[in-house]
Amino acid sequence: MLYWLTEFSDGGDVFNLFRYITFRAGMAFATALIFGFLFGRPLIDMLRRKQGKGQPIRDDGPQSHLAKVGTPTMGGLLILSALVFSTLLWARLDNPYVWITLLVTLAFGLIGFADDYAKVTKQNTKGVSGKARMLAGLVIAALASYAAASFHPTALTNQLALPFFKDALIGLGLFYIPFGMFVIVGAANAVNLTDGLDGLAIMPVMIAGATLGVISYVVGNYNFSEYLGVHFVPGTGELLIFTAALFGAGLGFLWYNAPPAAVFMGDTGALALGGALGAIAVCAKHEVVLAIVGGLFVVEALSVIIQVAYFKRTGRRVFLMAPIHHHFEKKGWAEPQIVIRFWIISLILAMIGLATLKVR
Repeated sequence: MLYWLTEFSDGGDVFNLFRYITFRAGMAFATALIFGFLFGRPLIDMLRRKQGKGQPIRDDGPQSHLAKVGTPTMGGLLILSALVFSTLLWARLDNPYVWITLLVTLAFGLIGFADDYAKVTKQNTKGVSGKARMLAGLVIAALASYAAASFHPTALTNQLALPFFKDALIGLGLFYIPFGMFVIVGAANAVNLTDGLDGLAIMPVMIAGATLGVISYVVGNYNFSEYLGVHFVPGTGELLIFTAALFGAGLGFLWYNAPPAAVFMGDTGALALGGALGAIAVCAKHEVVLAIVGGLFVVEALSVIIQVAYFKRTGRRVFLMAPIHHHFEKKGWAEPQIVIRFWIISLILAMIGLATLKVR
């Protein structure tokens, strides 16, 4: 929104700063962070009053989780509010990729909110049916993938770019839309599965988001993309502002979500942020790299798939409990130990993801 101030610039004054994506990204980060600090406590107090008993806790999970009874959920509202406000304030609103990512984030956040609301009001862990959530997510992802493909350069439309290889493209044709749907819905659900311990999901989301933001900035800059040998996607640089706002909003939320959590992110935040990561990857033509950068989420999702499939076939379990972070809890790892080690893994994967820009 504030980008319009550049109209008053003669090229040598303070208004000229608003032309620079990096400046606006820094301000987006600061705005979202301050927003989180200012409104975090009032929102948590309101959620506690409205929800009463808070988020229902599974009685078949680790016994340590029973101490969390009464903790309010839907903390994702704080993240989304800070993220959307900051993005609208600092991003160029004539950029289609910004709108695609914002709308995917809000739409998945709405699905998550409905699920959280059902859980809180009914005081059980079922919420909205999985089929209904999946159907809604697929529709949103289909529209987003189609929109992104329509704005991609002609040479990249419906093409899958491969990391580590210069100019490597796989033409997916009509299958690109289903592929994009898989990326976005898969990311949303993978992050949602990861959100099971205090602070576990938000930091890896911030790390993955920041990494994708840097990648988007690079592929959206002709000089950088030419030098590094990556595909040039004009306009994606503005997504750095979205990811900077996400990082700031995430830090503001983590202040209250750090163990012991004063509020849970809930599906409101987890589905929205996962959907956002998927949308950014589709817009920036780095869908495969998302699987590297968000490798932690992939492992969490695979642990559930493997557990369910193996149990149905043999009646036995591979893990003590899935997702895999609960497996380590059952083995006696302390919650902060699991969280911090998973953060470290996320950082390592982010560095590998960034390396794909140069290793070609």
